[in-house]
Amino acid sequence: MTGRQVGRSRELTVGELSARSGVAVSALHFYEREGLIEARRTGGNQRRYRRDALRRVALIRIAQRVGIPLADIRAALQRLPEGRTPTAADWTRLSEGWRDELDERIHRLQQLRDDFTGCIGCGCLSLERCALVNPGDEYGLRGAGPRRLLES
Repeated sequence: MTGRQVGRSRELTVGELSARSGVAVSALHFYEREGLIEARRTGGNQRRYRRDALRRVALIRIAQRVGIPLADIRAALQRLPEGRTPTAADWTRLSEGWRDELDERIHRLQQLRDDFTGCIGCGCLSLERCALVNPGDEYGLRGAGPRRLLES
């Protein structure tokens, strides 16, 4: 076997990538269309994925699970090295890029949870007093009218 054949024999079909990653074939096709993963085509027009696609798919799924937009995932994946499986240092660098955003989301969710607990059942519907929707009557300071709608 030549070096090229050895490398290709370690490639995965779309079915193998689906089975190993637990992601539907249709989702893999979507990821490919969106530029998140790449496949080469055989002479018979079949997709073949490098083995590092497994790690990329895992990262995509994890990032989606915590709400990171696909555009941000794509940008991060484009910073990973081509032609080799990313190292632990590559993955660390990539995940650190999302740390601040995730910390901010966690903070906002905790605030929402804490403020929401006080709102359940109150029925006030007052934007003047509502600490959840309008803390400190910020919208009232911006002027009259439906500020939330006007400023969206």
